[in-house]
Amino acid sequence: MFRMWGKLWKNNHLIQDTVACIYTYDRSRTAMVLQALEDICYEFDLGKPIWLDANISDFRRVSKTRFTQDCFIEQIPFDYLEIQVIEE
Repeated sequence: MFRMWGKLWKNNHLIQDTVACIYTYDRSRTAMVLQALEDICYEFDLGKPIWLDANISDFRRVSKTRFTQDCFIEQIPFDYLEIQVIEE
């Protein structure tokens, strides 16, 4: 099972979180990450963020990254969305 934890942070406080689960390994890791991110954004009622070079670099290094206002087209009511792979 592939699981990714999504967290919304504002003023250094966790305001909401969810875990996206993908039960089958019938696709690549990249496809599973993108699907889990889409599920998390759907749960939080957010538009999908744009992956900047810094996000890609962080995610490749530690399987965790933060999406700030720069990554979203619309205004967001929180400081950042953090995603982290918790099980592969």
